[in-house]
Amino acid sequence: MSTISQQSAVLAVGRRYLVAAVCVVIITLMVGPIFLSLMASIKTPAEASASPPNYLPNSLSMENYQKVFDYQAGLLTYAGNSLMVAAIAIVLCLALAVPAGYGLARFKLPAKELLFVLMLAPLMIPYQAILIPIYLNFSKIGLANSHLGLAIVHALLQLPFSIYLMRNAFEAIPREIEEAAMMDGATSFTVLRRIFLPLVVPGMVTVMLFTFINSWNEFLAALIFMNNENSFTMPILLVSVRSGRLGAVDWGALQSGVILSMLPCILIYLLLQKYYVSGFLSGAVK
Repeated sequence: MSTISQQSAVLAVGRRYLVAAVCVVIITLMVGPIFLSLMASIKTPAEASASPPNYLPNSLSMENYQKVFDYQAGLLTYAGNSLMVAAIAIVLCLALAVPAGYGLARFKLPAKELLFVLMLAPLMIPYQAILIPIYLNFSKIGLANSHLGLAIVHALLQLPFSIYLMRNAFEAIPREIEEAAMMDGATSFTVLRRIFLPLVVPGMVTVMLFTFINSWNEFLAALIFMNNENSFTMPILLVSVRSGRLGAVDWGALQSGVILSMLPCILIYLLLQKYYVSGFLSGAVK
């Protein structure tokens, strides 16, 4: 018995080391490109664009960051535009996804499953195929070249997945809670506002995070809808700032912009990580 126990202990330790090694490899693959981008961003412009490149800088320089901050209208202008568009998209997405998810999860509707599938159908359509028709329609009503119009587009692109998350989040709540509130005279709106919304905060935070990240990083719609230099968003800045002399790519400025554009996403994720993990597990993987 002692031999079997020792063998089991050795196997358990071996499995832990194997899992740790796999985790280290995955972390290296994920963090490696970020580290290389950071190293390239603190090189001099000439060294960052040299071929073949050196992985570590020979001398530290903040010239690339200075170029990004001072480029055209300035980094703060483009970051502010992206934050404004993302905030509006989050409000629109929550305002539509929460009641839609609540209705699909808690009410008996005719052909409810078919309606739910139809809501998810836009996920199977490449959004690039519908941007031009949306732009033409928005031009007629004055929403083209506006942050509100761009935010509506971002919200529409994210809405099917948001409804999916919120529907599953509401379905995870026991029906006994709703029935007890109804017996006390609460209306459906009261149940949603006072009971369900506090319980689905993790799901709402998950929707907020996905909407923010997708809106912050979205490039094509911003390129098509915005034609005013002062209205551009961060992805447009990254494409513009990479242009060097005679059409060459300014890798140092580009990597500096990449590092700066990642910071808000990383910060928001770290602040809301607890809600994100619980919301994703209770909603998307229910």
